[in-house]
Amino acid sequence: MKKRIVLAMAALAVGSAFAQAKPWHSIGRDATPAEVKAWDIDVRPDFKGLPKGSGSVSKGEEVWEAKCASCHGSFGESNEVFTPIIGGTTKADIERGRVKNLEQGSTFPQKTTIMKVATVSTIWDYINRAMPWNAPKTLTTEEVYATTAYLLSLAEIVPADFTLSDQNIAEVQKRMPNRNGMVFYEPLWKVNGKGDVKNVACMKNCPVDEKIHSSLPDFARDAHGNIQEQNRVIGPVRGADTTKPAPASMPAKGAAAAAPVVVAAAGGAGDVKGLLAANACTACHGVTNKIVGPGFNEILVKQKGQANLEDYLVGKIKSGGSGVYGSVPMPPQPQIGDADARTIAKWIAAGAK
Repeated sequence: MKKRIVLAMAALAVGSAFAQAKPWHSIGRDATPAEVKAWDIDVRPDFKGLPKGSGSVSKGEEVWEAKCASCHGSFGESNEVFTPIIGGTTKADIERGRVKNLEQGSTFPQKTTIMKVATVSTIWDYINRAMPWNAPKTLTTEEVYATTAYLLSLAEIVPADFTLSDQNIAEVQKRMPNRNGMVFYEPLWKVNGKGDVKNVACMKNCPVDEKIHSSLPDFARDAHGNIQEQNRVIGPVRGADTTKPAPASMPAKGAAAAAPVVVAAAGGAGDVKGLLAANACTACHGVTNKIVGPGFNEILVKQKGQANLEDYLVGKIKSGGSGVYGSVPMPPQPQIGDADARTIAKWIAAGAK
C-alpha cells in the first residue's frame, strides 16, 4: 500500500511539473505529414525543395499570354501595373555575374526584377507560391518551370528552344546576370552559426528624418483608380486612398495609423463590389476609367446594343479574350462561379454604378 501511494505521489509530481512547463500541451494536435507537405513548398538557392519536372520556353509563352501578360506585358516590360521584370541586363552582365546598371553612377532609368535577383530559385519559388495575381498556387509544376523558362529566355539567359528542368536549373544559375551581386554571410546559413552581431547602426534614441522624399504628382495620384480598392484578398491589405489628396506632411508622432480597408468576398448576389474585390477585378478595371483593361462603363458603351449582353459578358469573364480593347489580353477567370459571373455581368449591363 505504501509503495502504491509513493508511486501515485511521484506520478502526480511529474504530471504537475509537466503541466507547469507546457500549459499548452493539451491544445491542438501535431500536424499530419500531408499538412506539413502542403505548406513546405519553399525552394532554396541550393534548390532543396525543388520538385522534379520541366517546362519549355514555348509552353511558358502560352501560360504567360493567358495568365501573366495582362499585368506584366507580353515581354515582361510593362510598367503599367507592376515594375518591369525584364530589361537592363546585357550579355556582359551574364558573363561576369554583376549588372552594370546597378553600379553607382548608372543613369539607367528603371531597376527591373531580372537586374536585381541573384538566384533563379527566387523566381521559381515566387511564381509557384504567389502567381497568378488573382489565383495564387494554381499553376502546375510544369507551368511554373515553363513560365520561369520564358522569363529567362526574354533576358537571353537561356535560348528560345530551351526546356528548364530540375536537372539543369543549377547550370542556368551560373548564367544569372546578378548572381555575384549578393553579399553572402556564411554564419547566417549555418544552423549553429552566429548572426550578424557587428552592427554599428544606431539602435536607441535615433534621429528621425521626417521629410517626404518621394511622392506622386497630383495628376498621377488617382490615374489608375483608387489604390486602396485594388489590393489582393490574400495577405495584409495596404494602399493609400488615392481619391483623397496626398498628406501635406508626415503623421504626427504617436498618431494612430489609418485602419486598413478589408474588402470581404461577396456575401450575397447584390454584393458586386465584394465580388470584384475578391476576384481582383479592380486591379485591372476601374468603374469609369481604364487601368490595364477598360473601365466597366467603357465596356457598356462599346457593347451597347449587343444581343444577349449579359450572356456575352459572362462568356468574356469566364473565358477571357483579346483584341477588343487593345493588345493586352484579359486572362480567363475560371475560379469565378457561373452565378457570380452573372451577377457581375448584370451589374455592368445595368450601368456599373
